[in-house]
Formats: sequence, structure tokens, C-alpha cells
Amino acid sequence: MATVARDAGVSVATVSRIVNGKIGRASAETIARVEEAIARLSYRPNSVGRALRHRASRVVAMLAPNLDNPAMAAIAVSVESALRDAGYVMILCDTHDRAELQDDYLRAMRDQLVAGYVMVSAVRSKGLEETLKRGDPTVFVARRNPLGGGAYVGIDNRQAGADVADFLLGCGIERPAVLMAQQNASSTSERAAGFIERLVARGVPNDAIRRAIGPGLSHIEIGYAAAGMLVREGGWPRGALCVSDMIAYGAYRLAVEHGVPIPQRCRLVGVDGNAINAWIAPWLTSIRIPYESFGGHVVAQLQSLWSGVSTSEVHVAHEAPSAWSNPGAPARPATGAG
Repeated sequence: MATVARDAGVSVATVSRIVNGKIGRASAETIARVEEAIARLSYRPNSVGRALRHRASRVVAMLAPNLDNPAMAAIAVSVESALRDAGYVMILCDTHDRAELQDDYLRAMRDQLVAGYVMVSAVRSKGLEETLKRGDPTVFVARRNPLGGGAYVGIDNRQAGADVADFLLGCGIERPAVLMAQQNASSTSERAAGFIERLVARGVPNDAIRRAIGPGLSHIEIGYAAAGMLVREGGWPRGALCVSDMIAYGAYRLAVEHGVPIPQRCRLVGVDGNAINAWIAPWLTSIRIPYESFGGHVVAQLQSLWSGVSTSEVHVAHEAPSAWSNPGAPARPATGAG
């Protein structure tokens, strides 16, 4: 800024006012001279320096795991667009669902003086505990705060599981199974719990509900392993909840390898409603989560935190399948899925 001031023959204060849009005290000739110097010298305000001086930033950090998952990518797109509309810039970090990487990024983003954090499917970690203890504005998305409390945006996962139970029972499938991860997060464990609770409430014996579990962090690999467990322990059920679409993809791969027709032999129901399902998974029925609407809710939560207003959980309505289907016919996506 001092270089621009010298080049234009004005004070640094004059350049600062013009850069910040406060041009009332400057003549048209002065404004033109400063703007010409700015353009010729390729001057851009230093946002980090400005943040240091004013303790304010227009940058928000999103930390999310496994961005190769279409659901994570859809959340990122929605939040980035809503932040941009609100005048903010988003930095995106992939934590790979690992606590140490999450903490590395939290430290790095704090050094950048970000205005807040959007934690998508966060895991428990020391760095997260320190971030919350400092009171840094933080919104949790898809998965609740693993340390409890905090602003949250997501669906009612327990109700989503219950909706899948109603759907499969409506299709005449009396003993559906559930495929889930060994290291179940709050979101997926709630889906499985809601599914099982609804089945039991509707008369299915608890011990008759098969639970297939796969190890690891990759949902495709988890689905493949969980389907293998089903095969080893009684064969394919007529229908199953896969607690994410990616788990359903993995289960489908094993079915193909075993020559099991899906959905004719086994109706798989996922959760996400990934946009690519209509292209690569027409066999999959899915609970559709409207991730495209998450961004606005996340920004509203951040704005409440910035202004000191208390926040509460925001549950976005999901789109459940209805029991229209013939279990022997090819599955179609739930309304709006893909």
C-alpha cells in the first residue's frame, strides 16, 4: 500500500480509504490516479494482514473426510456456494477420517485466522477439543459433534432408518438385514438403530434381524466385506439397509461376483441419494438427502455464532422411498435421487 501511495503521490491513508471504498473525501482525479497505480503495480490487499489488524477474516475452513465420496463432495459444493454468496471464501481440507490429520488441519487453519470451521463428519480429537474450548465458531455437518453439543446441520438419521424398514416391509420383505461399519459414526449408527427399532416395533423379532459388519474406513470396502459376512452366515436376505450408498456399491460388487441379481434376489436400500445413482446404480433404491440445501443452513448457523446468538440442531428433511415397488422389478431411485 505504501508503494502505491508513493507511485500515486498520495498518503497511505488515502490509498487505504480508496481500497476500502471510502471515496467521499477524495477527488475524482485522485481516485483515478490511485486506481491506475493499483492496476499497474498489481496490488491486492493482504487479507491475512487485514485479519491480523482487525481480528477479522472472510475465510472459512471446511474439514471433511474422504472427498472421493460423492456425498462429501455434494456437501462441499453446497457450502462453498452459500459462503461465496455471503462474501466468504472456503478452504477445503480432506481429513481422511483420521484424528491426527484433522488436528493438523485445525492448527493450520487457525494460523490462517479463519473466521470459522465447518466440520463434516468430524472425529474425536485433541485438536477439536481445544478448538471448541477456545470458542472458535464451529458448525458440525452430517455427523454430530463427537464431544457433544454444538451447532449441527443434518437429517434425522434415526427416522431415515425407520423409513427404510417401512419400505422393505411394504415390499413384503419380512426379515431384512442391515449392512454397517465396524467403526460406526453417530450418523450411520443412528440409521441402523432406527431401522432395527422400527422392525421390532412392527413385530420382527430382534434376534431375526441380521447385522452384517465390515471393517475399515472406506464405505465401498465395508459394504463388500459386510456382504461377504451375509453370504458366510446364511446367504443373501431378500432385502437390506445399507447405511450409505457407498456401502451399497460395495455389496453390489460382491453380488455381481456371486451371480446374485440385484434387486431381483436382494433389494438393497442406501442412504444419500447420490446424483450418480441414476447413471451407475439404477438397481439401488435410496433415501435422498438434499445436500444442495445444506449450505444455506450452515451459513445461517455460522452467522448466529459470529453474532453471539445461540444455535440449535437443524434437521433437513430427507426424501424417503414409498412402498410402490415390486421386489422382483428393477429398482428406481427415490423421487429426486440423481
